[in-house]
Amino acid sequence: MSFSLAHALTGLFWLGALLLLGGLARRASLWQQGRSASVSWLGLLAMPKRYFVDIHHVVAREPAVARAHVAAAGGGVAILLLSALNYGLMLYQGWLDVLLVLMAAVMLLGARMMQARRLQAPPRLSQGRWQVLPARLRLFALGSLLAAGLLFAGPQLGMAGQLIAVVALLMLALGGAELALGIGLGWPMKHAVAGLLHLAFHPRAERFAGKSSDLKPLNLAAGELGVAKVEDFAWNRLLSFDACVQCGKCEAACPAYAAGQPLNPKKLIQDMVAAQSRGSDPAYAGNPHPGREAAVVVKPGEDIVGSVLAAETLWSCTTCRACVENCPMLIEHVDTVVNLRRHLTLSRGEVPGKGSEALANLRNTDTVGGYPLAVRYHWAIDLDLPVLQPGEQTEWLLLAGEGAFDMRYQRALRALVKVLKAAGVKVAVLGEAERDCGDVARRLGDEAGFQRLAKANIATLAQYRFAHIVTPDPHVFHCLANEYPALGGQFDVWHHSKLLEHLLARRAIPLKADATPLPPLTFHDPCYLGRYNDGFNAPRNVLKGIGIKVVDMQRSGRDARCCGWGGGAAFTDIPGQRRIPDMRMDDIRETGTGRVAVACPNCTAMLEGVVGERADVIELAELVAERLA
Repeated sequence: MSFSLAHALTGLFWLGALLLLGGLARRASLWQQGRSASVSWLGLLAMPKRYFVDIHHVVAREPAVARAHVAAAGGGVAILLLSALNYGLMLYQGWLDVLLVLMAAVMLLGARMMQARRLQAPPRLSQGRWQVLPARLRLFALGSLLAAGLLFAGPQLGMAGQLIAVVALLMLALGGAELALGIGLGWPMKHAVAGLLHLAFHPRAERFAGKSSDLKPLNLAAGELGVAKVEDFAWNRLLSFDACVQCGKCEAACPAYAAGQPLNPKKLIQDMVAAQSRGSDPAYAGNPHPGREAAVVVKPGEDIVGSVLAAETLWSCTTCRACVENCPMLIEHVDTVVNLRRHLTLSRGEVPGKGSEALANLRNTDTVGGYPLAVRYHWAIDLDLPVLQPGEQTEWLLLAGEGAFDMRYQRALRALVKVLKAAGVKVAVLGEAERDCGDVARRLGDEAGFQRLAKANIATLAQYRFAHIVTPDPHVFHCLANEYPALGGQFDVWHHSKLLEHLLARRAIPLKADATPLPPLTFHDPCYLGRYNDGFNAPRNVLKGIGIKVVDMQRSGRDARCCGWGGGAAFTDIPGQRRIPDMRMDDIRETGTGRVAVACPNCTAMLEGVVGERADVIELAELVAERLA
């Protein structure tokens, strides 16, 4: 019995391996539709670290799921490796059978935990084949356990042993089919193979060495105008879509989805899978884009937008990166959205709402609102704020950003200048030489407009002598610190929260010695300061430094909900069932503080714009200015 079962396992192993390789070749032919991409084969060597460390930093945010995945996936991989050694190479060693029994037990436990979770699955999880996957994995694990156990026990079980062997082989065949055929037929276990290759050839490999949130520039001179068809994506971007496990963490984190706007980031990725798969994948069994049908019609050769995807879905995105930060497979949703937007804007000229007006203003005036550049610093006319001249020198160059044109935010800017002067900071501004940084243009898909503004600003800044740039606008901060370097602009850029934290730590800001304690408040994390640049601690340290206790919202820090402005969403204004800033104000109300501190002109405007009873909205610099001696 042991001889025949061992050889049957050898045959089954190699049959499965051939089916898997055939399926992988079929899937690879779909990825090859994409354009070439520069990748390093060393990524294959880095894959274990990326899988065991980088991914599990995200997965571990749900400890029970992480434990289940470690047991099921770890046990499964160990079974495959041990089977390759013992049965694939026909070693037939008893001690390897013992190890197989142990690993099968681990995998069985993990699959059982996953199956239990599926019994009370959160709405974000896809159903269909995903719902039965844990049961198939249990079959595979149990079949492995029985087969290895029989081989270790020997022939003394007689007829009963032969019957158990047949059952074990059937279990292995049924459960193993999920593993062997998944990549080729687009079944759930596709994610295991595609996911590992995605980690090896990730479109943002630099992400594994540190923060990487900048949009990559298009080569406009070479005719790059964004993504219209599947073929316009890089091949490793198509591969990344296949890594999706349809867990819906992006869906649960997306502010647009919660507001009922027609965007579900999980469905967006599955739309991209449908566009490339030529019908090879089973029907999507998750939540659709709100207000839309789940099914899509794939018409080969047609543009993605208008066939599998509606334009409103793209324009609903606030580019807040909540989806990206929550994705356990490290898929880059925002890159996909912006690349598709670039085609709509640059090739079709289709930008909804007031987005096209904002882009026209930028072209005509270098400001989003269409203001004359000369009025940007009118709010500082009585503050004795030097305007830096070419050849002159200052330690700090203040860039006020577009908030300088908003009368509400001008109060915050005046408070910031007052604090910096009180701390003895040598600061100056550019006056009418300051242009918009290009953030809105780039997020609305106008890459040409962004590059024009960025190159003009880099050339302007090169005429002046300064040590550092400080700005209260996280969008200006992000563009100059992270996106200008690709175009030749290298500057030491600080968000004002970091500078205020630095000055308070040095006791450079004179504070009232007998100030009455201020009531606690909550802090709203700006996406482009927090998730984009890990700027979570500085604003809280500033508030702590002036004696204010922060009561964090349930969704704060890395999980903070966007205010609804980012990505040009305030201009495209795609309707949903609720407004995102209204939902954020509900988050604030739940803290019971009645006040919220902000550190971004756009967050200030969005939260101040909430109608009805709401919490007071106070800029960080205003709070520090209130405490000046």
